[in-house]
Parts: sequence; C-alpha cells; structure tokens
Amino acid sequence: MPARACTVSFTGPDGIRHSVNVQAETLYEAVVLAIRAFLEHDSRPSAASQLDVEARSPGVTHTVSMTKVQTWLASSAKSPSDKIIKERLKGLLAS
Repeated sequence: MPARACTVSFTGPDGIRHSVNVQAETLYEAVVLAIRAFLEHDSRPSAASQLDVEARSPGVTHTVSMTKVQTWLASSAKSPSDKIIKERLKGLLAS
C-alpha cells in the first residue's frame, strides 16, 4: 500500500485539539508516527484518548483509541511483514 498524507488529531484533557500531518502506509503506522510527533511537542495522548486519523487521496477519517493501538502492537503478528511493521513501530514509541 502506498504512503498517504494523514492528519492525526486528539483532544487533550484541557480541551485543546492537537493535530499533526504524517506520511503513512497503514492506519496504525499513522497513529504511531503521530504519537511520536506529539511526544516531541509535550502533548502525549492519554490512554483514554481517541485519535482521529484522516487519510487523504481519497479522504477517509478513522478514530482509534490508544488502548486499541497498544493492544494491536502487543498482539502476535499475522505475517512476517506484519511483524516487521510492529517491531519498527514499537521501536518508534520506545525511543
């Protein structure tokens, strides 16, 4: 799947909406790349946060909970390529 421009956003506990644009091939990659960008700007989503993901060309919006992302990252890989993706994304969150 080709990388798409995605906007990932969430509303913090203070009511402020945070958004970032990333290039990603999958929904979870977009979320993890966004989380990493949010961390760099001291605006980490909480475990209860809902993250909205808008993939453009064509435009599609998804909402993913932080719990769902963490569960997906912790689940077993269904293929070798899935394993590679999960390990890379876990590494991004660990650093």
